[in-house]
Amino acid sequence: MDKLVAFLSGIGLTVAGLFALIPVLRKLKFGQTVREDGPQSHLAKTGTPTMGGCIFLLVIPLAVRISGEVPWEGAMAIGLIWAMGALGFLDDFLKIRRRHADGLRSRQKMAGQILISTLFAAAFWWMRGGRMWIPFVNIEYDFQILFIPIAAFIIIATGNGVNFTDGIDGLCSGVTAIIAMAFVPLSVAWRMPLIGRLSAALLGSCMGFLFFNRPPAKVFMGDTGSLSLGAAVAALALLTDTALMLPLLGVVYMAEVLSVILQVRYFKMTGGKRLFRMSPIHHHFELSGWSEIRINVMFYLVTFAAAAAFLWIVV
Repeated sequence: MDKLVAFLSGIGLTVAGLFALIPVLRKLKFGQTVREDGPQSHLAKTGTPTMGGCIFLLVIPLAVRISGEVPWEGAMAIGLIWAMGALGFLDDFLKIRRRHADGLRSRQKMAGQILISTLFAAAFWWMRGGRMWIPFVNIEYDFQILFIPIAAFIIIATGNGVNFTDGIDGLCSGVTAIIAMAFVPLSVAWRMPLIGRLSAALLGSCMGFLFFNRPPAKVFMGDTGSLSLGAAVAALALLTDTALMLPLLGVVYMAEVLSVILQVRYFKMTGGKRLFRMSPIHHHFELSGWSEIRINVMFYLVTFAAAAAFLWIVV
């Protein structure tokens, strides 16, 4: 029942909140500035309200609280979501203020992510130790102090994976909803009520956001949303000791990041040739003539398969 309350609170508060927030974003002229080097079809999206991901920073903690008490693990997860969301908010605000697709410099953004992830990884280690479940050999290993850099890397990688996935209407919120859904049966099997409420709140909030973000999007989440969602997914993985399974569960996130890395490396090695039409990988399919809906369906199906494999292994 508590998971149902968290889910319904998440979806209801997100829909109600965005109905109120979108007109405010329009009035403040908080519109998206589309990169000129991106797909030309995206230029029509210029001016669409952005920073809608602010709603996650309010709704997810509220939905968790409505559905029950918030122990220290929940407070840690919410703190990580808020911290990463605040970094994304600063990046989005600078983009809007400058009327440019770039906000924080890459080094500044990475420095912020390293600082936040390291602090929270250290706090996780201090409060609950350095254990992680190692898949396939089915043992829980205590990484001790090494847990801090490993966990920090996981938080950063997940956040950037979600950020890269947020490139076409409905993709990021839909993929993240499926990933959040996978943690609900895990929480039942492993008797972890907080994880059940947190994942249900995340699922509901993503589904509520998808109502406005599906093609053609009425609002974008911005880095405020993508970094906070990445923090939520990373927190769920760390709190369930399944962080080493994220490459499988978050296979779409990983594919998006790897496509960018491979594109840059191949470009440098070949003196200007491209491995993909454009990266991240969803733009490659877009420039190959696929519609945004078709890309979404394919990536959703891949994530469903990954979530099923994840549950088959861990439950």
